[in-house]
Amino acid sequence: MNSLIITSIEQGLIFSVLAMGVFITYKILDIPDLSVEGTFPLGAFVFARFIILGVNPILSTLLAFGAGLLGGLLTAILFTKLKIKPLLSGILTMTILYSVNLRVNGKANIPLFSYDSIFDLGSSMIILIGIVILIKIILDVFLKTEIGYLLIATGDNESLVKSLGQNSNKYKIMGLMLANGLVAMSGAMMAQMQGFVDITMGSSIIVVALASIIIGDTIRKSSEKMKNTSRAILGAISYKIIGGIAIDLGLAPSDLRAISAIIVIIFLSYNNFIPNLNLSKRERGVAQNAKNRKSIKEF
Repeated sequence: MNSLIITSIEQGLIFSVLAMGVFITYKILDIPDLSVEGTFPLGAFVFARFIILGVNPILSTLLAFGAGLLGGLLTAILFTKLKIKPLLSGILTMTILYSVNLRVNGKANIPLFSYDSIFDLGSSMIILIGIVILIKIILDVFLKTEIGYLLIATGDNESLVKSLGQNSNKYKIMGLMLANGLVAMSGAMMAQMQGFVDITMGSSIIVVALASIIIGDTIRKSSEKMKNTSRAILGAISYKIIGGIAIDLGLAPSDLRAISAIIVIIFLSYNNFIPNLNLSKRERGVAQNAKNRKSIKEF
């Protein structure tokens, strides 16, 4: 049981990078971005390509991040320049990247057990904690800059950004690129943790990310001062621990997708109904109006 919990926490830390990336599109920009199901394995395949060529695993991971940036850029171009709906843009990018991923190494499954990884540098748990904390700090600092505030404002009140003479599309592109870069990095880290790359590893990964974010939103209700990135991290770890416990109780690994969907349903239902039980209809309306009028300052 202890080894299961440790493995779940390690995978949760990897998925927390994924969750922080999807948080940018889902919560900040309010864009449903399905391209992450293509950029997650893209990061893994790009890492595999470079590590097989003898490139340092740290540099290979960073190159995977760069590949994710390009994947996000493709979605952003389809969305902002070609005026294709964001949901369809993500699906198109995901479809294109499926073929790209197969082209990167020429096959659908690549073993990596005999190659170096970032986890060869020391304890995998300590390395993962260090990486996640570093990414969290950088993201928190970025979101407090002028560019970060404008990125947040683009999702919250795009008209305000335009009234300030800013091009909101620029911040959408930036957000989609950064989000998919983090997703690809998460994919590269997962490839190193599990020791192989597979073309199907991005399947339903968006559900994992959303489950992590939704669980993090539940944590927010008991700790308003906690940063959104911290909630995403705790949500991802909690999600993997819940999944690990479900497997330990006897459920088959093939049931994990159903478990993921059920977790999302449970926490969404909790977030939607529990806070309103003690409010009258009028109070709920006032609360919703106040929420709709939130300003940039609240971020």
